[in-house]
Amino acid sequence: MEIELQEIRDFIAAIPPFDRLPEQVLNALTPALSIQYVRRGGDVSGGPDNTSMLHILRQGAVAMYSGEDNLIGMLGEGDICTSFCAADVMPDFYVKATEDTLLYSIPCEELSRLVNGDESVLHFIRHSAAQRLKQAVARMQEQSSSTLLHTYAGDICRTPLITAAPEDSIRQCARLMSEKGVSSLIILENGEPVGLLTDRDIRKRCVARGLSVDTPVREIMTRHIISLNASDSLFDALLVMTRQQVHHLPVVDDDRITGIITTTDIMREEGVSAVHLTSTIRKAESLEQLVEASLMIPRIQLQLVKMGADLHHVGYAITAVTGAITRRLIEMAEERLGSPPVPYAWIAAGSQARREQTSHSDQDNGIIISDKLQPGDEGWFEELARFVNDGLNDCGFVYCPGDVMASNPKWRQTASVWQGYFDQWIDEPEPMALMLSSIFFDLRVIHGKEKLLKKIRRNILHKTPDNQLFLAHMTRNALSHRPPLGFFRDFVLVHDGQHDDTLDLKHSGLVPIIDMARIYALAEGLKEISTEDRLRAAAGTPSLSMGGSANLLDAFEFISNLRLEHQAAQIEAGKSPDNFMSPKQLSKLEREHLKDAFKVVQTMQATLEMRYQTGRI
Repeated sequence: MEIELQEIRDFIAAIPPFDRLPEQVLNALTPALSIQYVRRGGDVSGGPDNTSMLHILRQGAVAMYSGEDNLIGMLGEGDICTSFCAADVMPDFYVKATEDTLLYSIPCEELSRLVNGDESVLHFIRHSAAQRLKQAVARMQEQSSSTLLHTYAGDICRTPLITAAPEDSIRQCARLMSEKGVSSLIILENGEPVGLLTDRDIRKRCVARGLSVDTPVREIMTRHIISLNASDSLFDALLVMTRQQVHHLPVVDDDRITGIITTTDIMREEGVSAVHLTSTIRKAESLEQLVEASLMIPRIQLQLVKMGADLHHVGYAITAVTGAITRRLIEMAEERLGSPPVPYAWIAAGSQARREQTSHSDQDNGIIISDKLQPGDEGWFEELARFVNDGLNDCGFVYCPGDVMASNPKWRQTASVWQGYFDQWIDEPEPMALMLSSIFFDLRVIHGKEKLLKKIRRNILHKTPDNQLFLAHMTRNALSHRPPLGFFRDFVLVHDGQHDDTLDLKHSGLVPIIDMARIYALAEGLKEISTEDRLRAAAGTPSLSMGGSANLLDAFEFISNLRLEHQAAQIEAGKSPDNFMSPKQLSKLEREHLKDAFKVVQTMQATLEMRYQTGRI
């Protein structure tokens, strides 16, 4: 095969679904590709006589439209435009190059003939992105048990670690990867790891950019290595991959990298993964596709609970999916609105910030804008906020009943205004400030400039430990949520006409612990955000004893697991999950354990009440 055809073959061989094709099919497919060059603003269309074509983007970018300038998606280097091959292609569908673009193209019928027999590739070719998304999420099968929690990263790193040097050429590294049958290399310098090279790095940073294969690999390697301990479970690996959006994780044992695990390794152990859903979300081309993906969130939660996952695992996975949807909505908004006039940070509050989300909660969010904001710039951020908040609502994350959302101008302000809010809440605590404190003292950046929030958080944690009046007011506000225990430790049940004779596991069980953990963190100036992390970090400080921390962690885990199992049963029954559980659902032993958990919370609340003398304010 000529060297030009070999380069094309190697390029498409690394792109799903062509990476599944056998060598002989790839060799037949490559000469059938035609090369098209489309200048910026030009149309990407079919072949002669309106032949339906599949296009693979080698360089550049294209935008896909439906109707009169209705943008429905963007494609970049390494992406595939299958829409002209889809059975339900829209009559008003068209594609334009947004940059000078180089395409590899092939008639859909010719491609179908060449790959005949490979149903996975045929399915990819013949269906629209929306149909593929629906099929992808439908393949998530529920299982009653899992090996992920009981298999450890070190257990599956059995092959020798393959390494290269920073000065080695890309060609040498690619050849080494092919010879060893691996998809990644660790780059060592003086015996120390300085980078990670994956097949994706070669595809995106070398081939797609036309970089010489004789370039030193240091130019394209990933320098920031995200790793995992050998003693971490594959479930932990799954969470890291989902959160960090990576597909390769070096495994460290005794401060030494011993191997690399990939998503393929994990999928070999367990056939279902939130990683695939977040990856699909990142490629979504329309709001409708995001809505379709969001419908799978309850099924993911159900599956994780059946696998034995606790709130830590479930919360991280669900929050990762929520974050992926939010970021994709922001990207879609920026595609419509253009680049932001000044830097900003989209922030999430509440359970999303703490990574403790379960299926489809309401949304709490805001925007921190750079102080460089100029008159007239606000309109851009208003449109961004409206688009994202509406999109999240369509995806099942309903509008906040208290209007704590970026679409509210009060929560779409410059960094200096936000700092002023927190200063006032801390220095002049009053009822509304305390309610907002319970939301906005749990913040995390979902998209944008982290430093805009970091400076505010640093100032907050500098002020709160020495402000006893603020902490006392926070405590009194927190004590408004009490465990549902009456005389003789009987349960006090809800009687609101809608959830009669039930226990509110969230507001009467978990929220009191969440509120106390927040107070401990603010009292000690701790940066942790999640409830479990705060309780662990505060253990042994003047605010919280080691025993008190352990007891609250036990109570939090027990109540959380009851809530998750309750919601899983509702999801399995086709109902919307809630927090209201009848005590009749519990065994006698579970009832007693739950009472013990509530008692722990009562005791710790009493201790906090005495510490801050809340009766005197």
